[in-house]
Amino acid sequence: MTATKTDSEQPLIAHLIELRTCILRSVTCILVLLLFLLPFANDIYGFVATPLIAKLPQGSSMIATEVISPFFAPFKLTVFCAIFFSVPYILFQAWSFITPGLYTNEKKLVLPLLVSSTLLFYAGILFAYYIVFPVLFAFLTKTAPEGIQIMTDINDYLNFIIKLFFAFGVSFEIPVATFLLIRSGFASPTKLEANRPYIILTAFFAGMLLTPPDVISQILLAVPIWLLFESGLILGKIYSKKKETLQEEN
Repeated sequence: MTATKTDSEQPLIAHLIELRTCILRSVTCILVLLLFLLPFANDIYGFVATPLIAKLPQGSSMIATEVISPFFAPFKLTVFCAIFFSVPYILFQAWSFITPGLYTNEKKLVLPLLVSSTLLFYAGILFAYYIVFPVLFAFLTKTAPEGIQIMTDINDYLNFIIKLFFAFGVSFEIPVATFLLIRSGFASPTKLEANRPYIILTAFFAGMLLTPPDVISQILLAVPIWLLFESGLILGKIYSKKKETLQEEN
């Protein structure tokens, strides 16, 4: 009894130690990047604030309404950037931890999914910064009532863009989610195509929930969600056809 209990506990302890090691490595990576980026905190904030500053009316500027905001806002953004740039290494650590428990066919699938998920998340953030922000801030600054001077608080702006970054980053994972639905057998390409009108409606509903209450930003999120769903559907169709071909050959 004792030997059996010890044998069963040993793998669990080994897994917990390995998990702790992966977490510590990930945290260390974040801290190292944070220390490296901290001297450039104000420059990073200036870069991220550029889409709004470029659209502000002449004479307007961003302001800090709290005593600690001039320090806290750039620091908070730098922490976010450290985590952001650490994502590939964090996913690599996750991959290293789960790999021993996967079958060969699962190992072949997980790595491409991790890589594609990371790239799509980054693509979503870049899309928000270079495409959505200029259009959104141009619209918002021009719709201010007459006599109202736009002076956005730096902390409020930071909270606003982080939410949008997260919304677009997650939304760009739609192709991966769609492909996994098809591969797992939970849904077929035919079934998803039949539900396309509901999916488009859901995309616009998500755009309404995840973005500010203006039509421009809602459309700029909803349309990419729909197009990304279509790309995932195409990948799912290709996979389904290959699967059917292999079954016929066997």
